[in-house]
Amino acid sequence: MIRTILMLAFWAAALPLAAVAYIPWALLMKDIRPLYRFGIWGAWTGVRMAGVRVETTGLERLDPGRVYIFMSNHVSNIDPPLLLPLIPGRTSVLVKQELFRYPILGKAMRMASLVPVDRGNREAGIRAVRAAAEVVKQGINMTVYVEGHRSWDGKLLPFKKGPFYLAEECRAAVVPVTIQGTHYVLPKGRFSIKPGTVQVTFHPPIEPGEFGSREQLMERVRATINSGLAEEYRI
Repeated sequence: MIRTILMLAFWAAALPLAAVAYIPWALLMKDIRPLYRFGIWGAWTGVRMAGVRVETTGLERLDPGRVYIFMSNHVSNIDPPLLLPLIPGRTSVLVKQELFRYPILGKAMRMASLVPVDRGNREAGIRAVRAAAEVVKQGINMTVYVEGHRSWDGKLLPFKKGPFYLAEECRAAVVPVTIQGTHYVLPKGRFSIKPGTVQVTFHPPIEPGEFGSREQLMERVRATINSGLAEEYRI
């Protein structure tokens, strides 16, 4: 519990600094890079303060000069601050559209090319996929949690179709990612973080020429992510 409070206190202390220095810079200079770097640093530092150690596999497979769509499983609220700092270069993500209603925060997220999404609205989902495709075409990576929601038991949920429409639209290489260990560190429904080690596996990229049909790509990504889980979590 103490480590969790320490992490949250650090993030709370970092927000005023971002509001005073980095967000105004981004708004005035139209340059999101300092704010992005500060946010990534803050996320990573907070996770380490909570006693979470991270081991990575497969980053050497990635070309920092290329643009990828990263498709990951999702078990815990700690997945994003753990995964996003590992992505080479800059990445966008899908964000609840309600957060874009806050004037300064919403403006900063739009400048960072984050994509608003309304999970309960099919038409809004289609618009989000199109917006995400435009972001990828600008040369920014996209990170997507393909289940759409966190898993209660650490096993894969059914995949959403949107990320695979996105892959077809962009023709960018897809990188399946397996996060293993956050179900122990911070499972869905628990507040307190347990110190522990999380393994993040970046599987070999799937090139557009290897996609096959949308259903075939979905099955391949699912099988690949599943293969990186501990045996008790595989389906």
